[in-house]
Amino acid sequence: MDIYEKEKITDYPHLNLIRARYKDTAGADKSWLYASRQSSARPDAVVIVPFHQQENKLVIIKEFRVPLGGFQYGFPAGLVDPGESIVQAGRRELYEETGLTVVDVIKQSPAIFSSSGLTDESISLLYVSCDGSANTENNEASELIEVKMFSQGQAADCIRQDNILFDVKTWIVLDRFASTGQVV
Repeated sequence: MDIYEKEKITDYPHLNLIRARYKDTAGADKSWLYASRQSSARPDAVVIVPFHQQENKLVIIKEFRVPLGGFQYGFPAGLVDPGESIVQAGRRELYEETGLTVVDVIKQSPAIFSSSGLTDESISLLYVSCDGSANTENNEASELIEVKMFSQGQAADCIRQDNILFDVKTWIVLDRFASTGQVV
């Protein structure tokens, strides 16, 4: 494949549409439309997988998502600000979305891509232990979040629900936690 042109179709601060023109393996001209963060930094965002030490529970959020027109179960997440490390962004986002504080970073993934047919967005999964009392006092006006904490049994019950919308990363981690009691 040979990408020979990229055209920015929209001009927004955090997400844009890009048309890539390329030649396929037979030499035919093709185009592909995708969403792009157009960030020089990789990863663009952090997704925090928090385990609450005192409660001995996995922390997830139930958040309203406009594209879904409803609530989705996911993990706290956000864009990495210029000059900010993944760990700094993770600490900030966890506190802003849940009121919880990072005690220890357990594991950090490299840049990973969750929907590369639609977007070039990359994220880093940041597994952390956390502490504190959950609250949503620091949520932005555009965020409607409910913090939830699941034991292993509650995680198993949750993933069996057919009326819950899950972020793919969250479902995979919840399934692992429900099966093994381990987050990492």
